[in-house]
Amino acid sequence: MTSTNTTPSNKDLWLGLDTGGTYTDAVILNGSKQVIATAKSLTTKHDLSIGLAGAIKAVIEKLPAPLSSADISLVSVSTTLATNAVVENQRGPICAILIGYDEQMLSRAGLREALINSPTALIAGGHRASGEELAPLDIEAATAVVLKHAARVDAFAVSSLFSVRNPSHEVRLRQLIRDLTHKPVTCGHELTSRLDAPRRALTTALNAQLTPQIRHLIEAVQAVLAIERIHASLMVVKGDGSLMDAKVALECPVETILSGPAASVVGAKFLTGIEDFVVSDMGGTTTDIAIVRDGKPVLNDEGALVGGWNTMVQAVDVRTYGLGGDSEVGFNDQAQLTIGPRRVVPLSLLAKTTPAILDVLRAQALAEIPPLHPARFAFRQSARTDVHLSSKIEQKVWDALAPGPQPLAEIARSASALRALRSLVSQGLVAASGITPSDAMHVLGEQHSWDVEAARLGAALLIRERRGWLEQLSDTDVPEFCTEIREAVVRQTGRVVFEAVLAHDPCIRRATSGSWGRFGDTFIEDVVSGKMFSRLANVTFSLNASLIAIGAPVRSYYPQVAERLQAPLVIPEHAAVTNAIGAVAGVVMQSVEILVTQPKLELFRVHGPEGPQDFPDADAAIARAAEIAQVLARDAALRAGAVMPKVDTVVQKKVAKQTSGKDFLAEATVRSTATGRPLAADVVN
Repeated sequence: MTSTNTTPSNKDLWLGLDTGGTYTDAVILNGSKQVIATAKSLTTKHDLSIGLAGAIKAVIEKLPAPLSSADISLVSVSTTLATNAVVENQRGPICAILIGYDEQMLSRAGLREALINSPTALIAGGHRASGEELAPLDIEAATAVVLKHAARVDAFAVSSLFSVRNPSHEVRLRQLIRDLTHKPVTCGHELTSRLDAPRRALTTALNAQLTPQIRHLIEAVQAVLAIERIHASLMVVKGDGSLMDAKVALECPVETILSGPAASVVGAKFLTGIEDFVVSDMGGTTTDIAIVRDGKPVLNDEGALVGGWNTMVQAVDVRTYGLGGDSEVGFNDQAQLTIGPRRVVPLSLLAKTTPAILDVLRAQALAEIPPLHPARFAFRQSARTDVHLSSKIEQKVWDALAPGPQPLAEIARSASALRALRSLVSQGLVAASGITPSDAMHVLGEQHSWDVEAARLGAALLIRERRGWLEQLSDTDVPEFCTEIREAVVRQTGRVVFEAVLAHDPCIRRATSGSWGRFGDTFIEDVVSGKMFSRLANVTFSLNASLIAIGAPVRSYYPQVAERLQAPLVIPEHAAVTNAIGAVAGVVMQSVEILVTQPKLELFRVHGPEGPQDFPDADAAIARAAEIAQVLARDAALRAGAVMPKVDTVVQKKVAKQTSGKDFLAEATVRSTATGRPLAADVVN
């Protein structure tokens, strides 16, 4: 049973979850918006429910009496699942039906590449920019396509030419597909109101392809909640930081792209109360940097850019760098230290879960002849038994990993075996392990979660690999090497914060054109290294806004980063679980845009979901557009789980001049945004 619970008490608890690359985090807030319990569990990519169950069970056990899981009325989850699926090209099979498109359009916006493994049909129909029908919808052709491919796909994507001006053909085809197959259908006009047919079709296709991944996550969460007897509303974080009901997320999974970074922004503001800041979220895999102005995250006007795909998804303007606590430590050709961008499992973590690797590390440390790939391991990341590999060498490597983590010295003795291993890693079937900044922090005593001996042995092996195998190490070599790793992370972090902040300044963008030049590069390197740029001139850099650092590793690096950037640093009390807090601290927000055009003089056309409506007067047309937008926005917010949403409407007009010099309305965009707190279920007491 649910109700419009708008006055939470301290026994009305909210559970926030974040599934990251290394950890799944869980937090519980009470009705006074106080964090009363936090917990972490290792993320289990092959079965998300295991990591989720671990985090949820652990956080419930920390609840103070007399509170229990029965008091949880709202659950919300942020996730990198959609983002990772797009980046790693792990998307479900779909059929795309494009109405009124031609072959040339498939070559734009990467649409053909996105649909390369998906059956795609171009059928007659579509509309003109004015909203008038370009050609009748070819129902017979559409029916044949649907019946031919329905059994082999998970979902359908439908995009029609100028559907944002008249969606009638998409609506008719959606109903046809539902009548024939009962499969999920994504329509382009439901995801965006902007023009650019190929990009709209790309976004529609990605949405359909992501349906299985988001369903897997939601079903995993629901299964754990059922076991723990939690009867609560379930929400998911969108890429703009707002929330939506899990049922809506199943229909619009593409909107969860950049969900994790968006939750970090919401969580940072919730914990600090600061209105203008730079937030840097350092996790195991990446560092994500975003800007908040006047309490609102800066959004990417062009749409989220993920994995090379330029989508139309409204999302936080976040800059992501392959720099995290679990970034791989290595060397370049000049034996200089490198950090990332690839993520590997820290040796100290692998040794905690598989203590047998300690014997391998000890044996490598005592070897008179240098082993291949010292202090590096690989193991199966997928529990699948139905893996079908494309080459014999990949199958051989896969079989060799069946007993558990193996040293690369044993399974990658040839260049072909190493290539096969890299291919398995890129497919998400195998994970690699090696020295990381997290290992260095364990050696230096700044982190204490995992096995310190494995970290020490791995660091010593890398030092010998760098200097020469026969050189003896002193007692200070390993700590000094780990300090060097920390310094490298500090410098790289300072640089990415520097670049991300200035990239939002239009004057800087125009002046640099993406390149800092020799002077700029030298200045940046001196700043992030803590060096004096000039002894004769006072050339310095300081960050005007607060730098909020969140993520488990930040206390090891960001005090030095902030000092060198002369930035006011804030590390919140719950910095390690800020994303999970942001997941449950957000609001439901749904926006709808209705366009008004003037296709003929003194004729004003409202482009609504029921088709175009014409008015002889501009004010009347705008009033009708506002009425439609407000109703649709409120309905969308209620459907997304909002309680008594408030609707705000803004009208943007484009005015042109007639030959007589008189102004006339060329077009107007009416945007209504409905906002409200998420609906919480009645708690069971």
